[in-house]
Amino acid sequence: EVQLVESGGALVQPGGSLRLSCAASGATFDDYAIAWFRQAPGKEREGISCITISNGDTYYLSSVKGRFTISADRAKNTVYLQADGLKPEDTADYYCADTINRCAWVSEGRRLRQIPAWGYEDWGQGTQVTVSA
Repeated sequence: EVQLVESGGALVQPGGSLRLSCAASGATFDDYAIAWFRQAPGKEREGISCITISNGDTYYLSSVKGRFTISADRAKNTVYLQADGLKPEDTADYYCADTINRCAWVSEGRRLRQIPAWGYEDWGQGTQVTVSA
């Protein structure tokens, strides 16, 4: 079982930036893919980005593509989510989760439609991001 610990959440003004961290332990880091999810009050949890650790393939939901960047530091067993150009609608609890081997995602034609929560096994406790003036 993989243990995941998120950090980096904060209150930030619109247009600001944050870097969220997801530290993993308990298994071979390279064997997994790590995704970031978020859940806003009253809304369903949505997957926003994923990285396959072994080959660095990355995936983004359209609402964050171009503003958020996911990366992995294999020496530190940590995945980061750099969030730039933050908007009030980015306010949510952010979680990381893992799945074995490669990112699990649902396509619509050739585009990514969904990073589904059911595709991921272990979850962190979450970190809160609030975007407000």
